Amino acid sequence: MLAELPEEAATGVIADIYDEVRYLWAVPYVSSLQRHLATKAGWLEWSWAALNPAFRSGRAQGAGWRAAADTALPPLAPFDLPQLGVSAADKQIIAEVCAGFVRVAPVNLMFAGLLRRLLAGARPMGTGWPQDNWQPPGALPPLPELVDPATADGATRAALMRLANDADGTPFVPGLYRILARWPGYLAHLAGVLAPLFNAPETDAARSALLSGIDHAVARLFAELPPPPGTAMPPKDEIPAILRALDTYRRTSPEMIIFGRLIAAASK
Repeated sequence: MLAELPEEAATGVIADIYDEVRYLWAVPYVSSLQRHLATKAGWLEWSWAALNPAFRSGRAQGAGWRAAADTALPPLAPFDLPQLGVSAADKQIIAEVCAGFVRVAPVNLMFAGLLRRLLAGARPMGTGWPQDNWQPPGALPPLPELVDPATADGATRAALMRLANDADGTPFVPGLYRILARWPGYLAHLAGVLAPLFNAPETDAARSALLSGIDHAVARLFAELPPPPGTAMPPKDEIPAILRALDTYRRTSPEMIIFGRLIAAASK
């Protein structure tokens, strides 16, 4: 798993950035992308100082949500939720969990795309955006805690590993699945129906279409982004590791959108 700085362990400037990310992303948590950057000295602070105008203005969020609006695959067969150990109350929680990841993943793709351009040496020279008091949508309810694969029982861990991606040689299990692991029977069913779709042609096509839309939006937004403050970039020898982490999110974030919608629809 990628190293992360937990929200409860954040202090000072990192805690302030976490607060702002929660508010501007309109979700009750900080994504693992920002939590991972926070483990590398100075990187989250430097990235946020350069990129925050795109998010404080709402331009990045709006562009990401528009790019992801029409991404879909053929629906899954409806799940037999009681048979899978999911109650009526649990069903509402699952809907909220899926909605959170569908909301946050496009914004993270925008953040990662803009950051990738900075790491490649590009420097924005735009004029920014007027302060029009953009307000994010209302935040979703707090989410259940993530299940730690290292401490999960054998069957749950095996199901999580079927849903994992490779991150620089180690398995990375997206948070969506780690939350849904609180219902082991449901998670096992998900692993059975989703794992064959990971590399299916229709999934590749949906992922490519989504990333193409994100990349176009990132290019437009980067051209308008104002020059970053003069803060020096943290150690450049860490850039390859950060790019590898961004590569992981470039794969998993589209899955959170595509599969999050499929899971929500099949769990009604």
